[in-house]
Amino acid sequence: MIVKSENAKMREFLGVKFELLALGKKSMVTKMLYKTGNHVPYHQHPHEQSGYIISGKYRIRFGEHDEILNTGDSYSIPGGVEHTLEVLEEGEVIDFFSPPREDYL
Repeated sequence: MIVKSENAKMREFLGVKFELLALGKKSMVTKMLYKTGNHVPYHQHPHEQSGYIISGKYRIRFGEHDEILNTGDSYSIPGGVEHTLEVLEEGEVIDFFSPPREDYL
């Protein structure tokens, strides 16, 4: 699958806008478009989630982790683990999910 930038599908979930960049049988790539003050409440899903901070500043909490993330930082959250994200400064994050999240389609 190839998705040109002009064809990326804009979505919204829990008040956060994002672009669905690529969708495969076993994985999904999104670009989250966070605004200052966005807060993703504690939740869990069976999907492994890994991300890369393109821009912005975030507080992420899961397991024993409670960290401030900035541009260039990354993370990986195992499936089934409760996690939350607080947006401290507006920015963009690339998230990878495996398997794809049906609730993002």
